Amino acid sequence: MTSGIHDGHRERTKRRFLKSGLDAFEPHNVLELMLFYAIPKRDTNELAHRLIETFGSFDKVLEADVEQLAKVKGMGEHSATLLKLFLASYGYYEREKSKEGFIATSSNEVVNYVKSLYVGEKNEIVYLLCLDVKLKLINCVKISDGSVNSASVSVRRVVEAATANGAVAVILAHNHPNGFATPSAEDIMTTKRILKALYPIDIQLSDHIVVGTNGAVSMADAGVIYNMKQELNYQ
Repeated sequence: MTSGIHDGHRERTKRRFLKSGLDAFEPHNVLELMLFYAIPKRDTNELAHRLIETFGSFDKVLEADVEQLAKVKGMGEHSATLLKLFLASYGYYEREKSKEGFIATSSNEVVNYVKSLYVGEKNEIVYLLCLDVKLKLINCVKISDGSVNSASVSVRRVVEAATANGAVAVILAHNHPNGFATPSAEDIMTTKRILKALYPIDIQLSDHIVVGTNGAVSMADAGVIYNMKQELNYQ
């Protein structure tokens, strides 16, 4: 009898989503629906509430580690993996959608693409966007993957990635997983080192995007790249 009640509720919830999307859903309803596909024969409403109580909000649930999720009563590695898959799939979708014919003609477009690289990411990662003469994306290369606080940037690795992809211009990107997007003194020093390494081989450093918990900052828009070029007497 209980199974029949759950089956009816699941079917109604699924039909509601297919008809109207998620706009009218509460956060716990969305998690409940997700968990239908990991836990086929048990009420997931209580578990959805428990997850939000444990982590504080819907977004924090999806950003939690698999190990943390699996420890919640009623969860397990299978259910935790499914929840992580939703967030990872969203980031993958955004990247695939953005890179199709992506041309770095404005900082807004670049920032939107770069932000998609860091969806749900807790470690500091450095990417290099390699562009052709028309500023079309050739390749997006992961330069380094660090700890929660830092990722070392190898200037040699940046130069190798840029030349291997035949880039005419590049955009550097990295994130501050637990901080604001404001470039640090170290970020600025690293940018200058890379600018100096690329200039002699005729590869333009167009921008350095920093992504933080409060958004993203373009060093080009902030005038940092321009000031560096003026200081170094680069045209």
